[in-house]
Amino acid sequence: MYIPSSFSETDLQVLTGLIDKHPLGLFITNSAVGLLATPIPFKYRHDYRHDDKPKLVAHLARANPHWKELVDLNECLVVFQGAESYITPTWYPSKEATHKVVPTWNYEMVQVRGKPKVIESAEWLKAQVAELTNLMEQKRAESWDIADAPADFIESQLKAIVGLEIEITEIKGKWKMSQNRSPEDVKGVVEGLCDSKDPHFNPELAEIVSSRVSKK
Repeated sequence: MYIPSSFSETDLQVLTGLIDKHPLGLFITNSAVGLLATPIPFKYRHDYRHDDKPKLVAHLARANPHWKELVDLNECLVVFQGAESYITPTWYPSKEATHKVVPTWNYEMVQVRGKPKVIESAEWLKAQVAELTNLMEQKRAESWDIADAPADFIESQLKAIVGLEIEITEIKGKWKMSQNRSPEDVKGVVEGLCDSKDPHFNPELAEIVSSRVSKK
């Protein structure tokens, strides 16, 4: 991933925070059958107590042939996409002065490289499914727990999946949030994104743009 220094993010807490908020990653491999890509939700895991190496954990449908291509595979890539939006040059005050402006796209992204490993242990799978479920359900007033379903049903569902564990070797982040624009143009972007009548209304991204530029 091409990352100009002004867009680079290296704070691990920020990077893993995006993974927690946007866990659906695109799992990409290149093997004897060529390039494969599968969207699956991941959980970042790091056991600091035992100085364990950081990992991404997930599961795939057993019927998905992708997992069978992971044997002896030394590297994979997982891409996590956060907030994003089209940025129109009409938001830039500099447009009126020079007209030397073009459209662009603002986005936040984390890319993780690592070594994949397939896990078929029913105990591991149950713990992984429960962990990811609890992470997502904790936001709800009335959360669902894996124990709410009949045990025999859960066991049958676990037989239909395989586990995926990726030992992380590299993690990079890119927050392209108008840091390369003038303060006036940034203000125009924020105001445009906050305009509820604009077709590209995106207050979440506006807040991120503001916070990113304030760090410059």
